[in-house]
Amino acid sequence: AWRQALLAQGVGVTEIRERKYFQSIYFREPGGVLFEIAPDAPGFAVDEPVDALGTQWQLPPWLEAQRDEIARRLPPIVVPAALSD
Repeated sequence: AWRQALLAQGVGVTEIRERKYFQSIYFREPGGVLFEIAPDAPGFAVDEPVDALGTQWQLPPWLEAQRDEIARRLPPIVVPAALSD
């Protein structure tokens, strides 16, 4: 709906981009600022249960081949005890 509305106003807008957790469209306003419009669905629970969100490291399919390299570059994540109980 947003994409069609923008096109109807003569705004240059991208095709819908699949981002695994949501779909996006992008456009620039007259001053050149890039905007993204994306819905909430399907959301982060698409590849893990809601009660497990954030407990495992998830990557989109196009980055899976680089998982080991990405993991080596990341600093350790320390969760404070009060948040992990």
